[in-house]
Amino acid sequence: MTRMMCWAAAVLLAATCGVQAQEPAAGLKYERTEAMIPTRDGVKLHTVLIRPIGSESGEKLPFLMQRTPYGVDGASPESVSRSKPELAASGYIFVFQDIRGRYKSEGTFVMNRPVVAHKTKADVDETTDTNDTINWLLKNVPNNSGKVGVLGVSYPGFLAMMAGIDASPAVKAISPQAPMTNIWKGDDFFHNGAFRETYGFDYVQELEAQKTDGTVDSKEDQYDFFLQHGNFEGAATSAHMENLPTAKVFLSQPSYVKFWQDMAVEPHLKAPEVPTLEVGGYWDQEDMWGTQAEYAALRAGEEKAGLRPGSNPNDPKHRVFMVLGPWNHGGWGRGSCTELMSNWGGVGFGGKNICGEYHTMFEAPFFEFYLKGKPGFDLKDTASFRTGENAWHRYPVWPPVEGFTTRKLYLAPEKRATFTSPSGAYDVKAAAYVADPADPIPFRHRPVQSTYGDGSTWRTWLVEDQRFVSGRKDLANFTTPALDHDVTVAGDVKADLFAATTGTDGDWIVKLIDVYPDGQELMVAEEILRGRYRNSFTTPEPVKPGEVNEYKWSLHGMDHTFLKGHKMMVEVQSTWFPLYDRNPQTWVENIMKAPASAYKAETISIYGSAKYPSHLDLPVSSDSELP
Repeated sequence: MTRMMCWAAAVLLAATCGVQAQEPAAGLKYERTEAMIPTRDGVKLHTVLIRPIGSESGEKLPFLMQRTPYGVDGASPESVSRSKPELAASGYIFVFQDIRGRYKSEGTFVMNRPVVAHKTKADVDETTDTNDTINWLLKNVPNNSGKVGVLGVSYPGFLAMMAGIDASPAVKAISPQAPMTNIWKGDDFFHNGAFRETYGFDYVQELEAQKTDGTVDSKEDQYDFFLQHGNFEGAATSAHMENLPTAKVFLSQPSYVKFWQDMAVEPHLKAPEVPTLEVGGYWDQEDMWGTQAEYAALRAGEEKAGLRPGSNPNDPKHRVFMVLGPWNHGGWGRGSCTELMSNWGGVGFGGKNICGEYHTMFEAPFFEFYLKGKPGFDLKDTASFRTGENAWHRYPVWPPVEGFTTRKLYLAPEKRATFTSPSGAYDVKAAAYVADPADPIPFRHRPVQSTYGDGSTWRTWLVEDQRFVSGRKDLANFTTPALDHDVTVAGDVKADLFAATTGTDGDWIVKLIDVYPDGQELMVAEEILRGRYRNSFTTPEPVKPGEVNEYKWSLHGMDHTFLKGHKMMVEVQSTWFPLYDRNPQTWVENIMKAPASAYKAETISIYGSAKYPSHLDLPVSSDSELP
């Protein structure tokens, strides 16, 4: 298993075949059957059904479906009961399907297969395969209620969203969780144009070099491996993956060209066709971007269509909801909830069972309400678990507006971060450092294992104590004094740097860090921007050496209280390796194929003056007193 997390992982743990039964808490016994479901072009999709024994003569039950590229042979009554006890006890027909071209399904697999905008009868995509599957289920599975819910995490989250585009009338609720949404702008393969090298290298091999997803597990420190191979072309050639479909596009079309644009989901999202529960984690190492991007697109569609008069789940016009929590990728799943914070000594959930609360307060009531008409789902828009304070908050919109004010945290000389606006000479530098591609800053403790390799720390690296790099000379830190009051930040954090480089290209990484009284450093927001895309994702351009440019980008949403006695720190750096490939810092047309001679150490200058006020935009609680 690789990206199968949360429900997907729990459901598919036990290998089963034939018909088996397991008794959940409410006494229902389930059986397992398989089918090959035909689609409109004749391709058949391998499908596992888990349904209560005797359901042919009992209550008509809705379907709850997950489609996945990760294999469904392990789906069993036991795993369903273990991962979704509330829903299993209530009674559903659970459906698990291998998507086209994966595992036991026929056809050709296409990574994040784009939606066909104007379909003919011969066109297929994940929306048509979903609808063809649903039509077959409605006709061939006895005593169903005619209602379908779809959910999934990660790639299955992308597939859950596909069920909400050109949706079958039978689909009554979907829950895309940590969905792959735009894999160039902010999810798996690129972030703001910077290539996620280790992830792209491992994941593409696992999905496209085989019909199953056997793990890539090199025993070599991946920091050394990618440094020795120079650029991604060298690494890909060494693994004989340069001709895999997505790898070929990595190498030939690294900018935001039509190929990547066609794969993007958010342009297809208008007003939601069906009730949608988006779910995401603040420390998601893979798909933090997609949850909030889909919510924003769907909510904007609702507002444009005038469909948000009451923001009430009982109002059929209001259909998009979101839950955000202190989780890594799929970390709200039972059995993995404590994994993230068990790696961080100073952080916890205040003794609360956050995953249990998520399932009983939000997910189970959502499907029970929309698929069975049962009361209990009372979320009006967004629920977020605020770390530091360790409490759930509910907001009428995300990012929250009422009760929050955008304040600027300025980067000032002498390593200071301050809420006081700068004054003085226009050319004052807040900091300067030399970034050397020959000695890049590691993104996690070394050795860096393969993404899903044995012993890999990939799933929890976002909560690694940043002291392991914060003392380096090739970055800049800016810190507030110890806070004398709690300060809450909730919403979208944005970086706005005024900076220069002696080179003609460069990367910008900004981290917002909570510094604990004992010195521990926890990242609470972070993101990269590749300098060539500062003005346009579709038209990269070089940087003029020595010229002060403004670099603006989002560090994503957060909901965190910096407690009294803690400090707020902003860290700026220009390498983050090998999570992201090295920027040569001199202009080349294609970084994937940059020659060794292009990689140069360059001096980075960050300005902090009235004319060039480098800062973070922080949505701060209106009752927070700032230093």
